[in-house]
Amino acid sequence: MLTIPGRCWLCHLPLACPSWGLCSSCTATFPPPLSVCPQCGLPALSERLSCGRCLLQTPPWDQIVYVADYRPPLRRLIYDLKFNATPALAPALARLLLLSILHARRTRQLRLPDIILSVPLHHRHVLRRGYNQSALIATSLSRWLGCRYEPQAIYRIQARLKQHQLSAKQRKSNLKGAFRVEIPLSGFHIAIVDDVVTTGSTVAEITRLLKKQGAATIQVWCLCRTL
Repeated sequence: MLTIPGRCWLCHLPLACPSWGLCSSCTATFPPPLSVCPQCGLPALSERLSCGRCLLQTPPWDQIVYVADYRPPLRRLIYDLKFNATPALAPALARLLLLSILHARRTRQLRLPDIILSVPLHHRHVLRRGYNQSALIATSLSRWLGCRYEPQAIYRIQARLKQHQLSAKQRKSNLKGAFRVEIPLSGFHIAIVDDVVTTGSTVAEITRLLKKQGAATIQVWCLCRTL
């Protein structure tokens, strides 16, 4: 997927602000934000209080922020970023996530983290793709928010089966022992950046590992949360 610099990635019309990557008309076609639980990110009556699901079975992370449900047109952009060798899309998508983070700061007093991490890919997958899409997004967010980014903090030990090909139970089993923490993170407030959270198995496994290492709080930041 290619676009001319200064034009919208979706409609290809000229942009008033070229660095945005997406025009206001196209972003208006994204699914409208729902009232969701601040912890699990699933539909709920309150955007400030944990939902009944979280009270019964609390996710390992503390809060989640995302742009929209995994539907077009955002789904198409994420697919192009990941599978069509289009890393230039990352800043435009990171900006959408930045706007969601700033909205969460206004509406639910979201705290900025001390450290931003990205979900790691196995080195063979990075070599095949040429980049880690979550790392590209995290790099932009770190610069804009003035937060420390640690790209090497989490290491993916083994290349496992692709998560999107597995059931929820298989996803959880597939990730056991898949990650290792490489730097001291005790006492820090951390945000984990991913592209899409489906069952949450990947970020849950990383969160458990970070909390075992003494991390104070964990936020999950992602472009999409499947609802």
